[in-house]
Amino acid sequence: MSADPSWAPDRNGHGGLITARSPRSATADAYRTLRTNLQFSSIDRDLRTLLVTSAGQGDGKTTVAANLGVALAESGQRVLLVDCDLRRPGLHAIFGLPLSPGLTNALVQEGTEPVTSAAGVPGLSVLTAGDPPPNPAEFIASARLRALLERLSGAVDLMLIDSPPVGLVADAAALAPSVDGVILVVSAGRTKRDLAQRAKQQLDNVGARVLGAVLNNVKLERKVREYYATGR
Repeated sequence: MSADPSWAPDRNGHGGLITARSPRSATADAYRTLRTNLQFSSIDRDLRTLLVTSAGQGDGKTTVAANLGVALAESGQRVLLVDCDLRRPGLHAIFGLPLSPGLTNALVQEGTEPVTSAAGVPGLSVLTAGDPPPNPAEFIASARLRALLERLSGAVDLMLIDSPPVGLVADAAALAPSVDGVILVVSAGRTKRDLAQRAKQQLDNVGARVLGAVLNNVKLERKVREYYATGR
């Protein structure tokens, strides 16, 4: 992925959806490439649930999850984005949606159907994090959350879960064994090598199926910038 001025928030405070705002950009193409790579990785095994996490804070995992969701939906798939980062939720801000009601509200109020919101992209819906809980770790580790995610995944082609950084808290490692694949996001020039290695090891320790890593915030070479700037 590359740095691009389109990542900046717009006048409404919403930013990061470069796949929707600048579909002909190099970064949007990078997400389509990631989509294609995921499709090839699922030839021998269905990929219905995918967890996106990062080595550390600020690596761009939520932005990657959101843009990947758009790219997948544009290919004709029914995609659900779920914000399981109950400590620092961000999907609602990217899509301009209210934080609640969302995931935590559905978990607390047994029998309540989760409120998913249309994301402005055909085929893409979002389940926001909901009201901040006093004990995020207990919510993430609960059997009720597992049951809810399993039910939701049965209604779509692919469910993308945004989780906290695996290198900082245990939430992602707790969720990882229950999904079909994990994407680890690292940031060029920001993520320390040892932190990325520890994050990968933590995922391996719980038996997670790590599909690969996304290198975020890579600066484009001049000739690539010029190629896209001239409309190819």
